Amino acid sequence: MHALVALGGNVMRAPGLDPAVFVHPQGVCESADVGVGTRVWAFAHVLDGARVGAGCNVCDGAFVEGGAVLGDRVTVKNQVMVFAGVTVADDVFLGPGVTFTNDLNPRAHVRHSVDELVPTWVDEGATLGARVTVVCGVTIGANAFVGAGAVVTRDVPAYAFVVGNPARQIGWACRCGRRLDPDLRCSCGRAWALDGDGLVESGALSCT
Repeated sequence: MHALVALGGNVMRAPGLDPAVFVHPQGVCESADVGVGTRVWAFAHVLDGARVGAGCNVCDGAFVEGGAVLGDRVTVKNQVMVFAGVTVADDVFLGPGVTFTNDLNPRAHVRHSVDELVPTWVDEGATLGARVTVVCGVTIGANAFVGAGAVVTRDVPAYAFVVGNPARQIGWACRCGRRLDPDLRCSCGRAWALDGDGLVESGALSCT
C-alpha cells in the first residue's frame, strides 16, 4: 500500500499521483492510477488498487474500493459505493447513493479473495439514478437508463429504460437520456428502430 502524502491543507494523495488530479483537502486518494483532470471531493475515498480514468468527478462521500475500475469521464455522485469487482466504462453517470455489491452470499466471518468476488459490468454511457442498488453478476448495457431507487438483479439491455424492485424494462432510452415515445422517437429529434432484441438509431438529428 502507498504511504499517503499530506500536503498543504491536509490533502491526502498517493505518491506519484498526477498533479493534474484534484484532491479536496478533506478527500483521500490512495491510488496513483487516476487519470488527468479527475476530481476527488470532500470525504470521498479512493483506495489503493482502484483504477480511475481521466476527467472523472468523484463527489462528496463516495467510496471507490481497490479492485474497482472506472473509465474516463465517469460521474460518481455523493455517497456512491463502488466495490472490488465492479467495472464502469466511459461516460457513465452514477447518481447519488448508487450502491454496488460483489458477493451473493456475504457472511461477516467468511473472507473472500478478489478472485472469488462476483463481477459486475456497466457499459459506456449508462445512467444509474439516485439510490439504485446493483446486485452483483449483472451487465448493464450501453446507454441504458436505470430509474431512481431501482434494484437491478439481472442484465439490462443497451438503451433499456428500467425501473422498480426488481428492475423491469418499461421502455427505451435515447442516447441523450430521454425516454422514447411508443413510436421509438425522442423529443431531441432522434428516431430508433428495433433490431432483434435491441435498438438501433434510424434517424440522426443531434440532441439539443
